[in-house]
Amino acid sequence: MNVFEIFASIQGESTRAGEATVFVRLAGCNLDCAWCDTPLARTGAGTSMGMERIIKEALAPGLPQVCVTGGEPLLQKETPELLNRLVASGRTTVLMTNGSLPFGRVPEGVVKVVDIKTPWVHDNPPETSDALMRPPHFPESNLGLLGPMDEVKFVVRSRAEFEWICEWSRSMGLFDRVAAVLVGPVWGELDPGVLVDWMIEARLPLRLNLQWHKIIWGEDTGL
Repeated sequence: MNVFEIFASIQGESTRAGEATVFVRLAGCNLDCAWCDTPLARTGAGTSMGMERIIKEALAPGLPQVCVTGGEPLLQKETPELLNRLVASGRTTVLMTNGSLPFGRVPEGVVKVVDIKTPWVHDNPPETSDALMRPPHFPESNLGLLGPMDEVKFVVRSRAEFEWICEWSRSMGLFDRVAAVLVGPVWGELDPGVLVDWMIEARLPLRLNLQWHKIIWGEDTGL
């Protein structure tokens, strides 16, 4: 497999933020988000590693949770086997994915944290949004494969983008389907306090998603 890095830290996002976690970051991504904070992993320049070595390094720190992330981890055909091996080890296994590839090969027992991209992921967000627009990189067939262990997160830069997130999530029944619908500001572009005000006005069961790793270690750190 093409691995960018394996390291122990805290989870920086999702409802598991703050939990000690081993990260297996796989190299390569099929998207080019305007606000990507892991561009080096996106390029696909990693180290070729066998499955046994990856498992050994992921379990070595002895932490109860392992997160397989990227890049986009589902690009690599061996990722389902890696996830299955981690689940079998007894570790809580989290997959962080952009949701653009089919979930059918993801083993049972894996917690999916899906970063669904807004229609403006490659551009600047508009002043007003069309609620009927669909996320460009999320096949609706994946929606039925989300369950009560899974989480969906969005990144927001503007009020129009936030309003689209609210309307699309409501129309797709996300709030009744997954454990949490999270929304977070693009680092350095939107004041978290402003986002909180919008969340209160929306009166929806949204959860604020801040990047703890950046708060602790600075904006150049991506988990």
